[in-house]
Amino acid sequence: MVIKAYGTPAGHKPLEPMDITRRAVGAHDVQIEILFCGICHSDLHQVRGEWAGTLYPCVPGHEIVGRVAAVGGHVTGHKPGDLVGVGCIVDSCQHCAECDDGLENYCDGMIGTYNAPTQDEPGHTLGGYSQEVVVHERYVLKITHPEDQLAAVAPLLCAGITTYSPLRHWGAGPGKKVGVVGIGGLGHMGIKLAHAMGAHVVAFTTSESKRADAKALGADEVVVSRNPGEMAAHLKSFDLILNTVAAPHNLDVFLTLLKRDGTMTLVGAPATPHPSPNVFNFIMKRRSLAGSMIGGIPETQEMLDFCARHGITADIEMIRADEIELAYARMLKGEVKYRFVMDLATM
Repeated sequence: MVIKAYGTPAGHKPLEPMDITRRAVGAHDVQIEILFCGICHSDLHQVRGEWAGTLYPCVPGHEIVGRVAAVGGHVTGHKPGDLVGVGCIVDSCQHCAECDDGLENYCDGMIGTYNAPTQDEPGHTLGGYSQEVVVHERYVLKITHPEDQLAAVAPLLCAGITTYSPLRHWGAGPGKKVGVVGIGGLGHMGIKLAHAMGAHVVAFTTSESKRADAKALGADEVVVSRNPGEMAAHLKSFDLILNTVAAPHNLDVFLTLLKRDGTMTLVGAPATPHPSPNVFNFIMKRRSLAGSMIGGIPETQEMLDFCARHGITADIEMIRADEIELAYARMLKGEVKYRFVMDLATM
């Protein structure tokens, strides 16, 4: 099955229209007409070869929402016409401890939605900047948001689960003080989700101009991290800090804000390492520095259901398929509030 897509044959070339091939629908497969695909910063890194191992041609996109077009003969959980989503995972080994626990994101054999080895043409997965995708039913998620919110649901498949998973794992909720560092594609979702979970949410930003925006997203307090007085007022008070910043920075200034047994979780992935933190900031209060990546399929479904119940979507700006290079340029400058989404009807 040949379909239209946007991708690139090489890292130094812009994304352009191309034809790609999708496999025929197998017994356990779901064929999805893609309606919208979110634009993740990792798409840009991967497609331009800034992360090692990019396979070309590269068609990015792992924040996919659409409508079921066909299903295989053994599929029972989805039917034509259903609204569904596909996130960062399209396959895994299905038999390791991580897969058995519904944590396919930590499976050593996890197959990403693009740039991962597969038997399908051209030998690696091709993502959601395309008209259709065929995915094993295990990795297809149900969407219960109203249909007119579908575009804004797309970023939940990466930005939403990337922030939801650590918030759930470290127990964000009533009685907990949670900090969110960075108010961007990830951070704005972290604020919304932590607020909906019932935590007291403090947003950290380097920009005074984002104070009102963070409050509107659900933050109870906003701290300009370049202001020493504002930072000092929160020393040793946080149960959890979710750090979404994807650039190297001084972690110690946030570690000192954790109370005893508090944790700071990193979900932003900078291209070069953070400066090494001071070990005494850990041992003197038994603090922890942790990391987290997306979530398994069951938790991603839980996140989508939670967001539907609470009316949570991403703040987005819609783009046409032929505007992707402009969107990448603006994303590099931080000129989006807070996530671009591609309308596949324009392809």
